[in-house]
Amino acid sequence: MNKIILPVLLLTIAGCIRINQFEKNIQIPQQQWSSSFSPEIQFDITDTLSLYNVFVTLRHTDAYLYRNIWLDIATRQPGDTTYQKGRFELTLQQSDGKWLGTGYGDIWEVRYPLFRRIRFRKEGQYHIILRQIMRDDPLKHIMNAGIRIEKTS
Repeated sequence: MNKIILPVLLLTIAGCIRINQFEKNIQIPQQQWSSSFSPEIQFDITDTLSLYNVFVTLRHTDAYLYRNIWLDIATRQPGDTTYQKGRFELTLQQSDGKWLGTGYGDIWEVRYPLFRRIRFRKEGQYHIILRQIMRDDPLKHIMNAGIRIEKTS
């Protein structure tokens, strides 16, 4: 009897836990990020009282040729028809050549803080578009690009 109760109890508890994060990563075709390929991430916000951290996530191989990557990032709030745009530099490698982030084999992932402790003022669906603006086109050895959102306490 106890063998049945424990799994049911664990599933019930797990169903009540609220996950306070969102993450979506989009695969870059053939690990070659063309400037014409602009991943778009959509997410819903229902809690406009909490604070959030927003990160750009990027996965690359250690064959990536540069210490950084430049991105144009466009955001659109619910009800808006236009995007707000900004240019961001993400540092991927220290001056001594060591990659930032976490690595496994020849694959590295970095979470770059885009906004810290922001409050989303409107409920609804938000949109974020990522576009690489490096001189190389396509930009080789980039595997995924995405967004991670974490609710702060």
